[in-house]
Amino acid sequence: MSEKKQQVSRRQFLNYTLTGVGGFMAASMLAPMVRFAIDPVLKASSASEMHAVVEVSEITKEPQRFDWTVEQVDAWYTSDVTHSAWVYKNEKDEIIPLSPVCKHLGCQVNWATNEPDEFYCPCHGGRYYKSGENVPNTPPNAPLDLYEFEVRDGTLFLGQPVPRQEV
Repeated sequence: MSEKKQQVSRRQFLNYTLTGVGGFMAASMLAPMVRFAIDPVLKASSASEMHAVVEVSEITKEPQRFDWTVEQVDAWYTSDVTHSAWVYKNEKDEIIPLSPVCKHLGCQVNWATNEPDEFYCPCHGGRYYKSGENVPNTPPNAPLDLYEFEVRDGTLFLGQPVPRQEV
């Protein structure tokens, strides 16, 4: 038996080298793109965060607007974002925290500015009853969202607004 050494020709060497370098360059270009695509999945959700808004003793039967500030981090930029809610107690003494965002075009609704005992959206004349249900034959096609909430040590904590189908 003759032992034959397999020699790598110049053409094969260049082919292997260029394939390896090309693969490394492609991987280094694709890695950031893949990371960008899956980053939202890996990021911890802030949906369950609750923020202190008001003492329960300050909540009345009449809707009141309460604002609170949340620190928002966007990459390396940190800013303070203000959120709002219309909060009141109903006839059963239950706390009702409503989102002030109109379901028609996203404008801010106000309490009893145009119609007594109704929320009014100045953008297109949208109206909501005190419960947050939309008034028939007005632009909004859905009721105002309700905030997730909990009461701890006499303080109302609000989370994220949750859409509701029917009131």
